[in-house]
Amino acid sequence: MNSSSDASIVQHCLTIRGHAGAVYAMEYDGRFLYSAAADKFITRWDLATGIQDKFAIKFEDVPYCFALLRDNSLLVVGTNSGKLHVFDLDTRTEIKCLQQHKTAVFNITVNKVNKHFYTADADGNISVWCSETLSLLLSIPLNCGKIRRMVLDEKKTSLYIAAQNGDILQVDSLYFNLIHTFDAHQDGATAICLDSRNNVLYSGGKDAFLKCWDLTNGKLLHSLPAHNFVIYDIAALTEDLLATVSRDKSIKIWKKRALQVMEKVDAFKQGHHHSVNQLVCLGDKKFATCSDDKTIRVFSY
Repeated sequence: MNSSSDASIVQHCLTIRGHAGAVYAMEYDGRFLYSAAADKFITRWDLATGIQDKFAIKFEDVPYCFALLRDNSLLVVGTNSGKLHVFDLDTRTEIKCLQQHKTAVFNITVNKVNKHFYTADADGNISVWCSETLSLLLSIPLNCGKIRRMVLDEKKTSLYIAAQNGDILQVDSLYFNLIHTFDAHQDGATAICLDSRNNVLYSGGKDAFLKCWDLTNGKLLHSLPAHNFVIYDIAALTEDLLATVSRDKSIKIWKKRALQVMEKVDAFKQGHHHSVNQLVCLGDKKFATCSDDKTIRVFSY
């Protein structure tokens, strides 16, 4: 698949090296970029310099995901053992360890409207927590296999869940009733991105397909083989551009309307040398990606 233009859309800005293992997840708080890696550290980076801030947490287990709560004052971390660790970032101390999940936690999604956060594990269970009290409100066994990604719609009224059984589930965020099921990807759904402006949902899976769904009626609008291996993340960069990252070591930039690839960023273009696991938008027309090659890379567009 060739780019439709010779002009480069994406420019490499910075490579951050410091982790001693694959980097699985990132969060951006407006100034610092946090990262979690197989070396069992969560680390914080100053993006102005690419230098590690004086902040790092070492875990007994591998941190797979994390999220910032209460105006970035708390950090909740999900690990491969199923434990959820909650840290006060001001005092830099652990204030709670939540042990609801029995298997690895792969995703944490925060609902600021409801003051909830949702955690999802390898067995297809979702837990609903109160962000204020850190108490468990609800446990939902979906029996859908590993849940890698969850996203909320713009109004925070619907939660979309990418499941190992290939489905994308839409549930309401008040009573958690099932609203719709998208029969999305063979062998597993792994990535979701909502485009509220155009009322569509983009999904990626183990089948390496990128798909676009009409949220009004649930119909499939586009489906194409986008990568060579599983798609791990999808993000909207602008009103017109979409980005995907994959185990095939590449980042791809797409024109949304036609799902036409505009650029492929790989090791030859200062991209990654191994699986690309996540993409986080940083504002100011920049994004960061993390990889099994132990690096974080920052790009502008």
